Amino acid sequence: MGFLQAIGREYKYLTGVMRILRATKKVDPDSNNLICDDLEKLVDKHGKNLAFIEDEKTFTYDEFDIYANRVAGWAIEQGYKPGETVAVFVQNRLEYVALWYGLTKAGVIPALINYQLVGPALAHCVNISDARHLILDSELLEPYEMAKADITADVKVMSAFGESPDYDSFDLAISNIVPNRPPRSVREGIKASAQCMKMYTSGTTGMPKAAKVTHVRVQNYMRAFGAAAKAKSSDRMMMVLPMYHATGGLCGVGAALFAGGAVIVRRKFSATRFWDDAVKYGATLFMYVGELCRFLLSSPPHPKERAHKIRWIIGNGLRPEVWQGFVDRFNIPHVIEFYGATEGNVSLINIDGPVGAIGRMPDYIKHKFNNDIIRYDVETNSNIRGSDGFCIRAEPGEIGELIGEIRPDEARFRFDGYETKADTQKKILRDVFTKGDAWFRTGDLIKRDVHGYYYFVDRVGDTFRWKAENVATGEVAAAISAFEGVTQANVYGVKVPGYDGRAGMAAIVSDVELDLTNLKAHIDASLPHYAQPVFLRLSSESETTSTFKFKKTNLVKAGFNPANVHEPLYYADPASGQYKPLTKTVFKAIKEGAQRL
Repeated sequence: MGFLQAIGREYKYLTGVMRILRATKKVDPDSNNLICDDLEKLVDKHGKNLAFIEDEKTFTYDEFDIYANRVAGWAIEQGYKPGETVAVFVQNRLEYVALWYGLTKAGVIPALINYQLVGPALAHCVNISDARHLILDSELLEPYEMAKADITADVKVMSAFGESPDYDSFDLAISNIVPNRPPRSVREGIKASAQCMKMYTSGTTGMPKAAKVTHVRVQNYMRAFGAAAKAKSSDRMMMVLPMYHATGGLCGVGAALFAGGAVIVRRKFSATRFWDDAVKYGATLFMYVGELCRFLLSSPPHPKERAHKIRWIIGNGLRPEVWQGFVDRFNIPHVIEFYGATEGNVSLINIDGPVGAIGRMPDYIKHKFNNDIIRYDVETNSNIRGSDGFCIRAEPGEIGELIGEIRPDEARFRFDGYETKADTQKKILRDVFTKGDAWFRTGDLIKRDVHGYYYFVDRVGDTFRWKAENVATGEVAAAISAFEGVTQANVYGVKVPGYDGRAGMAAIVSDVELDLTNLKAHIDASLPHYAQPVFLRLSSESETTSTFKFKKTNLVKAGFNPANVHEPLYYADPASGQYKPLTKTVFKAIKEGAQRL
């Protein structure tokens, strides 16, 4: 890279960082200025502007505030005290943000429950919410009733956005409330460092955990991304992500609202309707997770896919093999890829940086941040320590686990944890570089280049070891996904009797009948021998969380045993060099060592 190019790179980075710092500099953990105070100021400034759009319904900022005031009045009327909890089990709706906004006006903590949960997982979230009331979307009555037998919490349910014969009407209850702003005295004494809401983790490997989210964290999330994208009051954010989650409901919503713009609320993501909706409602911003971009890129051409006005897309998980094709095909001028976790204390952002980078932290500004990368042994699933007992920093280009130092006195770098102490302690790594220090474990394997750009490699536990080599499932999935017709590839390791480590297996979803001979040739050309999947599973769909993260637990448990899998299975036959059907006979031979791999 030449001198002028290097100057240009640093200018882009520093001006982007400065925009974010200016937007967040007034966030103060010791202040009594809360997120609801910020939103009230936005209402006063942009009152007549559209704030939310759902189909033919709209909320101006004033109407948004009126609804929130009714919710706050209801909470006060019910005798709620600051710090108590109300659970919200509601779909993406025009009123969604106004619901939790109103509760925070009364000092109440909303517990935002994933509206796609069913059965024991839904019951678990209600049980650990510590809520006295649950606001139930009338269209979610069926999944709630199915989970009811497992709900042990003493919670009063109120039906919203429609009537239910079994529950009192929330709509009716708030309609009788005078929509005046509650006095600030009802939340007197609450500081921005206090808990604002409860958000639940995705639950990729077990039951969801309730993460504590402070006002400071919400304020930073909602302020940062609009500044990064130079958002204006004319901007409209396309919101197809679930609004109970931080990426959509805080980062994406805030990017529009803190600029005086509007949020286009869609119930769920639809690849077939996406471009029609983007054009119809005038979207200029789009909040993504990587798999949504992959779905759109693998969809047939749409007549409006380049007729939109989207200038910036903001999100995380946009893999390199999708990134360039997405921006080229759909004419997207700017991408902001960021890294973070709802409950975590590590954040990174890539503003107009290289394709595939999740963020940047050059050496000259490293002292301003709390993150580091330490060596990790994927075979033992442990952090490597030196002879002195401390962890070892990864060198540039070396893959390791990303961690963030926990600094209780600095709001950005606190780790507020989960509702249970045991879950919180599991995420803390102690005595990392000095005796007594404490670091948040992200559980992500990352590498950093010499310019300070960070790249996601894999999740801890997903990377496995085969033939004495480390295999990153993300890199294997990327190679397989590049084969024409493959829409999703979920890669994981499985135990094989008689072999050390784990053999690679890929659950593949395709929109065409795959030519396995050509697929094998593609894999041979794209991946080193040790990283090539030993087993294939041709699936009709991939099990994902509500934020489109792949679930692997059930796949690993089923393994390559035909008795556990009712989908076509294949194995890489070394004799023919092709993928061959994995029958019960072949499985038995592999298990007994008669069929080598």
